[in-house]
Amino acid sequence: MNIFAKKLSVMKYNLSEINEIIRNRRSIYPKHFSKRKVHKEMIETLLENARWAPTHGLTQPWSFKVFMDKGLKKLGEFHAKTYKMKTPANLFLTKKHDKLIMNAIRSSAVIAICMKREDIEKIPEIEEIAAVACAVQNMHLTATAYGIGACWITGDLAYSDEMKAFLGLRLKDRCLGLFYIGYPNIEWPKGQRQPIEYFTEWVTE
Repeated sequence: MNIFAKKLSVMKYNLSEINEIIRNRRSIYPKHFSKRKVHKEMIETLLENARWAPTHGLTQPWSFKVFMDKGLKKLGEFHAKTYKMKTPANLFLTKKHDKLIMNAIRSSAVIAICMKREDIEKIPEIEEIAAVACAVQNMHLTATAYGIGACWITGDLAYSDEMKAFLGLRLKDRCLGLFYIGYPNIEWPKGQRQPIEYFTEWVTE
């Protein structure tokens, strides 16, 4: 047995399964969700894993607001109303307005992804945003392990003051988007990435 094989034999976790989960994570959008509902206990596991993301200074800046059941309609209608209010008449699209409502209604749950800023602001904001993004990745990987479809949707509406007020956030807090969850009614999508040679430089001396 060579040295590499020996290391594999004493690994703490199954690396091949971890690799597979990471490499099979996909954004699956609400239009591809089935009517099958994701159990609340599964969503709680997503949130439990989110809180174990790396966080500089242990500030744990993430905050989540989970919309389910009648809350989904409330969110969708608010989202659509805000779009209509903030969009000039000549740019308004009824199709997009209706899609904002249906995205929420088709989902088992929608999680508002928020960053709560510390009063003393000892950590740079960009690092707090990075910590929240890591928390979302933990949720997305957990969803993948469950076979649950999920997508993180951002944009001007999510970042708006109106959304901030709707979620009850303070002035210096941020909404970083909405995380839609549901079982897919399509075959799990395949993906592709550039090889590491395209984006990696090795510095050895």
